Amino acid sequence: MLFSLKKRTLKKRIDVLHLLTLIVILSLPALVSYNAKSQLQVIQDKGVLRVATRNTPNSYFIDTDGPAGFEYELAQAYANYLDVTLDIIVPNDIKGLFEAVENRDAHIAAAGITVSDIRESKYDFSRPYSESASTVIYRIRQGVPAPVSVEDLIGKKVLILANSIQAEQLSRLKESFPELAWEATDELTNTDILDKVFNEEVDYAIVDSTVYESQSSFYPGLSDAFVIGRTRPIAWVLTHNQDGSIKKSVDKFLGLESTKVLITELKAKYFSKENPLNFFDTVTFKSDLETRLPALEPYFKEAAIRYDFDWKFLAAIAYQESHWRADAVSPTGVKGIMMLTQAAAKEVGVEDRTDPVESIFGGAQYLINVKAKIPERIKDPDHTWFALAGYNIGFGHLEDARILTQRADKDPDKWEDVKEFLPLLSKQRYYQTVKYGYARGQEPVQYVENIQKYMDLLEWEKQIQEIREAREEAMRAIQDAENQSAPNGIILLDNMPDTL
Repeated sequence: MLFSLKKRTLKKRIDVLHLLTLIVILSLPALVSYNAKSQLQVIQDKGVLRVATRNTPNSYFIDTDGPAGFEYELAQAYANYLDVTLDIIVPNDIKGLFEAVENRDAHIAAAGITVSDIRESKYDFSRPYSESASTVIYRIRQGVPAPVSVEDLIGKKVLILANSIQAEQLSRLKESFPELAWEATDELTNTDILDKVFNEEVDYAIVDSTVYESQSSFYPGLSDAFVIGRTRPIAWVLTHNQDGSIKKSVDKFLGLESTKVLITELKAKYFSKENPLNFFDTVTFKSDLETRLPALEPYFKEAAIRYDFDWKFLAAIAYQESHWRADAVSPTGVKGIMMLTQAAAKEVGVEDRTDPVESIFGGAQYLINVKAKIPERIKDPDHTWFALAGYNIGFGHLEDARILTQRADKDPDKWEDVKEFLPLLSKQRYYQTVKYGYARGQEPVQYVENIQKYMDLLEWEKQIQEIREAREEAMRAIQDAENQSAPNGIILLDNMPDTL
């Protein structure tokens, strides 16, 4: 009897063990399915793609309309492709970009990063989407020859970014040229480095050719001398994962025809900016920007808000008129920052044309009055360019030019078309066929183009200034938060989870 009871007890234990085993077996597919979830699926499930980049004119910056930059727009396009939200994080330097990916604070580092053998041995890279070379930059000086080889850099002040591809290249070159020396900084951007060459604080800089090509026109006194090393691919740095899902997805995205078209458009947008001024005008403008504009900028901004203009547009008009000089007076008697005539000043209630505040606000109001004379069907920016041209040459002559434009089967409501015919008002065969006759038609064209030039240059300079200020603020934030959670000098944007 006792034996029979023990036998039944043992049987029950075996049955329970079989049941537990069956439960485990049945649970395995779910466990395997969970563990097999790819890194890409994790991103899509969480709905967030984290991208590390740098606060530079080419990669990422905050514009008047919000975030902008080549790398930002490309990363946003990839986030849209995945149907997730893009989170941007901004490491303090190049080293921080790689650490962000290595420490899994970011899925991707996107900042015009050049692929090198050393980097490729440590990190995963996407397929290339551009290429660049390291180029030596110098300031043109009369009687001083340009450097032509590495030997010419010896004994000179050479500046590069720390942890850059240039640092790798110079370290290798030092084996062959022991006297070669340079300064590597992680406190500046490439733009700052070019500034130092332009201001003759250093002899040479070595930067990515793509960076120099995109900014060279804003430094008319600089030139590229020679290239160090070979042209190398530019790619995104990716979080290393065994399944390779992120790399496969990124490579597929970058290989799409629509992405290739987007990259071409973004290169034209961010890497093809042209400085419209010559060397002398650029130097003068930069000087006036630092010495004259700061005192006037608050008034331009206030007037812009009141009259619904871009403040840089008002500032560009003022620079064209007076070079931001409150005491400016023309031979014809117009005065002040906005160079108002007596009639214009009376129309807008300006009593003292030499008073900067009165002049700026009066000029903005007068521009509103002038714009009202242009047909409403003409939309901006054409509406504004016509208003400026009409103010400069007179609205009768402007109307004559529009008539000539229409006769030639061009669009009289498009500034790009009309500006071709304004200069013809100085030629008898044309001006004798229109109501208001002869006019120096090239002058309003030049007037509008100058304002456009100053606005573009002002936009560029203020963008660089804002990037520097943001960088300084980030540095202060890092110092203030040394013992807080942000790792490796990374500024976390938005509310980001602790792990990927």
